[in-house]
Amino acid sequence: MKIGIDTRLWGETGVGRYIRNLVSELSKIDFKNSYVLFALNKNEKNIKSAIRNSQFVIRLTDIKWHTLEEQLKFPAILNKENLDLIHFPYFSVPALYNKPFVFTIHDLIIDHFPTGQASALPFPIYNLKRLAYNLVLSYAAKKAKKIITVSNATKDEIIDHLKVNPEKVAVTYEGVDDRISNIKYQKSKIDSEYFLCVGNAYPHKNLERLLEAFKILDNDTKLVLVGKEDYFYKRLRSKVAGMRLSDKTILLQNVADEELSSLYQNAKALILPSLMEGFGLPALEAMANKCLVLASDIPSLREICGNAALYFNPLSIDELTKKLNMVTSHTTGYGRLEEIRKRGIERVKLFSWRKMARKTLKIYESSSSASRRYPEGHSE
Repeated sequence: MKIGIDTRLWGETGVGRYIRNLVSELSKIDFKNSYVLFALNKNEKNIKSAIRNSQFVIRLTDIKWHTLEEQLKFPAILNKENLDLIHFPYFSVPALYNKPFVFTIHDLIIDHFPTGQASALPFPIYNLKRLAYNLVLSYAAKKAKKIITVSNATKDEIIDHLKVNPEKVAVTYEGVDDRISNIKYQKSKIDSEYFLCVGNAYPHKNLERLLEAFKILDNDTKLVLVGKEDYFYKRLRSKVAGMRLSDKTILLQNVADEELSSLYQNAKALILPSLMEGFGLPALEAMANKCLVLASDIPSLREICGNAALYFNPLSIDELTKKLNMVTSHTTGYGRLEEIRKRGIERVKLFSWRKMARKTLKIYESSSSASRRYPEGHSE
């Protein structure tokens, strides 16, 4: 087969990590099929360094996602390659492309948080882009050979919201990067005890309630927030200052994997206060670094963390505060917390990017035009 993968988001967080690990692992396990990686110019060097397989070639495609150019010009570029299948690892699918494809939906958070509060754009422009998102997503869900997603919780959302056949949706769990999980212990650069929260500052992350709970917490434990400097992160800084929490809060941006590992290793616990998640990768990263996980009691985090996290109602500031106090008290329930942390060390072993890549490859093989032309056991 000749398989295409849209890697234009290679350098991004979140989806970018998914793409980087998918391509890297496929290049280690698949020497039968050929691959065409559609990439932005700025990512060419990094992509080349991640693959060790001559079956993988890069086609520079300097077209940004979520643009009119993507819809009008990208299909012609794809058609020139005469692909048996292409994987769009994000919902940004060009509607004019009519050949076999699969695509990944990481979450449907925007369906639950549809207001302009979740965007830095002026409200009319935001609404226009959201309309385009709905049209593209509906088209892609209807035309795709398979929809890949990262948890059964998100699969249920897809089936409910997009009204697709459950058999069309396949779940491939994510894993933990070696550069985060295989780092030897490093002493913390932070000179006090701290809780850790990793991720962007979008409204569904529920960080305002976390700050409210932390303001109530009556000890010297700090809160370290790791994210990316953008509109929402700047707004978070203003919120921290307005609540007079600057002395107890440390905001870090664009943290390298090795430093992130150290932050996990030395934290009292990772806090995931989200109202909704597609997967919850920081939970696995924390477990891989022997860090206790405090997670909001939502379906996706229950699915991924199992009995290896301490849960709380994300809508209850009081309940979150009690759980924070439990961790810092070193007395009440401490033995239970240690048992939860140990369960996390074992649970993370169930997840790997290699498993994800193998399952994704099986999806490719069952979805491509080549697999329909030449059924198993037959040759050209």
